[in-house]
Amino acid sequence: MNEILPQMKFGIGASALRKEDDAFVTGSGCYTDDVTGEGVLAGYVLRSFHAHATFRINDVAAARDMPGVHAILTAPDIPEVKPLPCLAPVKQADGSSVPGRDIPVLCTDRVRHVGDAIAFIVAGSLALARDAAEMIDIDFQSLPAASNTADALNDDAPAVYDDGSRNLAFIQEMGDFERTEKAFANADRITEIRIVNNRLVSNYMEPRSCFAFWDEETGKFDVTLGSQGVHRMRDWLASTLGVEPDQVRVRTPDVGGGFGTKVFNYREYALCMVASRLTGKPVKWTGDRTEHFMSDAHGRDNVVTARMAMDKDGKFLAIDVDMIAAMGAYLHGFGPYIPYLGATMTTGLYDIPTMAVRIRGAYTNTVPVDAYRGAGRPEASYLVERLVDRCARDTGLGADEIRRRNFVSPEQLPYTTPGGRMYDTGEFAAHMEDCMKRAGWVQFSERAEQARQSGKVRGIGIATYIEACAFAGSEPAYVSLKPDGDIELRIGTQSNGQGHATAYAQMAADQLGIEYTRIDVRQGDTEELSRGGGTGGSRSIPLGGVSVVKASEALAEKLRKIAADELEASAADIELADGQARIVGTDRVISFADIARSAGDPEDLKADGEFRQKEATYPNGTHVCEVEIDPLTGKTEIVKYTITDDFGVSVNPLLLEGQVHGGVAQGIGQCLNEHTVYDEDGQLLTASFMDYGMPRADNVPGFDFATRNVPSTTNELGIKGAGEAGTIGACPAVMNAVCDALYREYGIEHADMPATPSIVWELINK
Repeated sequence: MNEILPQMKFGIGASALRKEDDAFVTGSGCYTDDVTGEGVLAGYVLRSFHAHATFRINDVAAARDMPGVHAILTAPDIPEVKPLPCLAPVKQADGSSVPGRDIPVLCTDRVRHVGDAIAFIVAGSLALARDAAEMIDIDFQSLPAASNTADALNDDAPAVYDDGSRNLAFIQEMGDFERTEKAFANADRITEIRIVNNRLVSNYMEPRSCFAFWDEETGKFDVTLGSQGVHRMRDWLASTLGVEPDQVRVRTPDVGGGFGTKVFNYREYALCMVASRLTGKPVKWTGDRTEHFMSDAHGRDNVVTARMAMDKDGKFLAIDVDMIAAMGAYLHGFGPYIPYLGATMTTGLYDIPTMAVRIRGAYTNTVPVDAYRGAGRPEASYLVERLVDRCARDTGLGADEIRRRNFVSPEQLPYTTPGGRMYDTGEFAAHMEDCMKRAGWVQFSERAEQARQSGKVRGIGIATYIEACAFAGSEPAYVSLKPDGDIELRIGTQSNGQGHATAYAQMAADQLGIEYTRIDVRQGDTEELSRGGGTGGSRSIPLGGVSVVKASEALAEKLRKIAADELEASAADIELADGQARIVGTDRVISFADIARSAGDPEDLKADGEFRQKEATYPNGTHVCEVEIDPLTGKTEIVKYTITDDFGVSVNPLLLEGQVHGGVAQGIGQCLNEHTVYDEDGQLLTASFMDYGMPRADNVPGFDFATRNVPSTTNELGIKGAGEAGTIGACPAVMNAVCDALYREYGIEHADMPATPSIVWELINK
């Protein structure tokens, strides 16, 4: 199927405009907080303002007796509700399983981070619920807090748990330690770097929300919430409440951003469900922005020391990595798996014979850490690309030359890395050369001199990246012909703004000969579809899209047979175009609506498809960033940004470019603006947009974006995935540019993210 080409104006490969945007720009979209019902009650979570403390609830009677209050739930009131478990059974270095620290839905007698949940108040309005929360009498006994990742494992760090672990959550190892040690012993040169990957908060546009109703007649919960897949959410909620999955219906309407953080089950969902069953009324909870900072899983946050062993010509011999990865106060859903996944990508695009990676997970009195756009792969790319740039400086080779000498060559593909990844296709040096040429790499010194004349300092940075995504698995798709001649497509992924309704429709349109605007893509309801894998890891189009093509091919074949019977022709002579079936070379046609009326068996109007992929796909590319620093203020401006990506096949170039732009913007935010700060007492100092620096329009440049695609051999359509790629390439490109500027002008060799104006100014003026 790799040879499939666009057959229609809006089929695969066309920059079709997004179908879903009319609703969004006119304000007629439907998000969870728009969902309501008769007699709906408001839920409010009473959260800890201590980072670490024991507590005792003395009295809730005064709050319960307030007019308009329907229920107050504390831990003893919900014994049937199970803690939220860690779902990543990663093995430790000694072969044992990582011991769990599950998240209590409501804390019993101890809180471990600011925002930890203590009680759930249900009232006739949110204002009443807030007032009632203030009436609950609680005694706290504050305890010392561990809030700094780098220091959390020190002997004198405050203990998050009283079990003697000294905050060590787990130890994971990957690679060949003996071989790596020998390589370092025989190396001509060793380069070392220590970097901090700063903690981030997702800050999607739509905060989390939940609407839950218990139907006593059917004995079922009906739950609406923003998610990245309703089927896993249904199963997790059922497990949390100790009921069967068929007793829970989960619906997800429009979603205003996910970025991995909305994959997970959170406390408020079970609390709304229990409260609805208790009160007999629908219960809705909607978090505000500060609650998002204090309750939704954070991202990144690790401290890494890495070394590269090289021979006399700058050829890489081995890489050694020692990482402390913050887990927060509990092991969140996939928390321990995120650094492990990143470790598999340690060697990047380079032919490094051996590696040794040691990961120590650390408990801290902070919000738990989990997947955030890229989930471990951006951290790996940032590490190796910052290290490679330092190697270039230490050897006297150019940043491009040292990469050129060490890339995995096309002749080596398929190539199995020391991390166990199998790169199938790619031309790594070629996309670097293309990106450098378009960025004007050779002419940079002229631009740097011009900037110097204006009192500014210029730097240029390059990052080549590869990521693993669309991991082995499947995502079935179901298509059917509706009575009006339109097509319905059902699939278990979940759009969070990516444009699934457009991309899937394009892929079906190619096979069915109908305008993509006439294909209704339905997601987000467990009653409409029995199974689905959800959205995450850039899997929706590489896996789900191929299944859509297969299902559409199968339906097209059925429609040809029905049309052939009606037109008294052979099915082989029937073509589908413009929502009609036509005998090739004639004007004899039958519309899809007439085909629907002609079908003897409704099953003849339905088809499904499922593509099972055995190996991940590996998008890769090059980013070149050029910055200008004002030494008087420390402000960094990105003046030019160039990208060449290999995504295998471009389904919709317009949507693709939008995905890359968004990912790069998030990477720029991490590099120059965003920083989650806890003080030494564990207080969250950046709990609103007043204190947390989100990227603004003037932080994000125009992009020069191009693709140089080499189709994947592990994906049936050659698609490699693109949803996270921009974030993975951006951080090292931007920070390499910042460090290049600081080194050229001031001899400053290192800077960590975020390179805010105050931090850069302090570096310059030390």
